[in-house]
Amino acid sequence: MATLNDLLLQKEILERQIADARQQERVNAIATVKALMGEYGLVVEDLMSSARARRPAKSVVPKYRNQATGETWSGRGLRPKWLQRAIENGASIGDFAV
Repeated sequence: MATLNDLLLQKEILERQIADARQQERVNAIATVKALMGEYGLVVEDLMSSARARRPAKSVVPKYRNQATGETWSGRGLRPKWLQRAIENGASIGDFAV
């Protein structure tokens, strides 16, 4: 049976091997990415362009307003609870049109 010192030494050797393997895989990955970038004529800015290309969300003009509270709804997504309750109580959605 291995002693504690033997096991600790094996652990240290394995951790070194893991670190070396991780570093080598990183080097290989970087080389692969550089080769692909060269092959397709890409630069770092090309990789970042998709994040910058997103347009900010447009604010939507409200189509419905609760005159009592001033709450609004654009007509997109789920109906707000205030409008749903009003409709359940007999109001028409047209009553809240802006």
